[in-house]
Amino acid sequence: MFLREGKEKYIKGSSLTKETWRKFKKKGTAMFGLFVIVIAFIISVLGYLITPDPTRFANDQKPELNTKDPGFVAKMILVRKNEIIKKQNFLEVMLFGKESEFNSVVFYNYTLKGDKLIYEEYTGRQPNMGSKKTILLADVVDAIDASKYYRYDSVRGLVVFYSLTTGGLRSLSIKYLREELIKNHITYKKYILGTDIIGRDFLSRLIIGTRISLSVGFVAVIISIFIGIFLGALAGYFGGLTDKLVMMAINIVWSIPTLLLVIAITLVLGKGIVQVFIAVGLTMWVEVARIVRGQILSIREKEFVEAGKALGYSNYRIIFRHILTNVMGPVVVMAASNFAAAILTEAGLSFLGIGAQPPTPSWGEMTNSHMNYLLLGKPYLPLIPGFATALLVLSFMLVGNGLRDALDTRSLDDKPISNT
Repeated sequence: MFLREGKEKYIKGSSLTKETWRKFKKKGTAMFGLFVIVIAFIISVLGYLITPDPTRFANDQKPELNTKDPGFVAKMILVRKNEIIKKQNFLEVMLFGKESEFNSVVFYNYTLKGDKLIYEEYTGRQPNMGSKKTILLADVVDAIDASKYYRYDSVRGLVVFYSLTTGGLRSLSIKYLREELIKNHITYKKYILGTDIIGRDFLSRLIIGTRISLSVGFVAVIISIFIGIFLGALAGYFGGLTDKLVMMAINIVWSIPTLLLVIAITLVLGKGIVQVFIAVGLTMWVEVARIVRGQILSIREKEFVEAGKALGYSNYRIIFRHILTNVMGPVVVMAASNFAAAILTEAGLSFLGIGAQPPTPSWGEMTNSHMNYLLLGKPYLPLIPGFATALLVLSFMLVGNGLRDALDTRSLDDKPISNT
């Protein structure tokens, strides 16, 4: 085993993976980046399960609550929708959000009169001076079809109505309806980070935006790695005309600014998050192809490659089972760098309005839609998603740098003194 200053540094039989991880852990900045990425990944996986607003895209709009300060509390009436809501399983809610059984109505105050609830709409002004609205108590508590049957018996204090949930007539006392209203249908909602320009929960939009950014990065990296490895391996291994054609394609794509090329592709494919996935991936394969080609050029004449040819192995087997396994280190480092670039490119496209389209909560779109508030007393609205983008991009770059140093055998920080 190898010893340095009397302390055991290498364990006999230790794998390259363990040695790489040991050196990676020594990089404080890389570990910080990894910590941020893991937290972002957990948040994006949980998604709608942890958002205050679990509706799809966190798109519960309340225009009367636009740009409320962090910590704002709104009083709401939960009015049951007059329709049968399909039940969703755990996975559906986590991935696509939850369709609520209620319409939430923001109110200032309310009174009860017979079988009716009369409330004043919230305006945010002082004094409030909101318009008065009337709704049936039964319509708040249950999903009803008043066109089929509804009757209020004021003498006995009973309401008889057609219930969509039971599929027949239902009779409830006014006392029960009022108790149910106060207990389960008058609620207070706190907006931890306030609301956006059209009254949506800002924290929920920020959380779902994490999923959008990581998804774009992941899909773009997969596309770029698949294309880059395939073309780079062909060019480096076969050389000749194949190498010239691949290098011509690389030089053409390389000569066009990345953002300009992505914009051109999105204009051809159309606007939308799926188109962004494809466009970003199709512009990032050149770096991977160049690295793979260069690595293969340096090792294709090695003894193990010649041995494979002598044993009659196919070119496919030699490339993908023997050569590529020796060049994956630089590819992993490039993947981390491309991940950061993909997130930044998606944010830029969404900021320009040609990336993720509303109501999809992209950090770039959130920054752009609130830019005016930098000078209107609420600078946190554009700064928070901008900071989140910068932090996530920085984290991937730090991890990429840490992997580069950990995988670089020429820059070992541990130089053994003795060998026993």
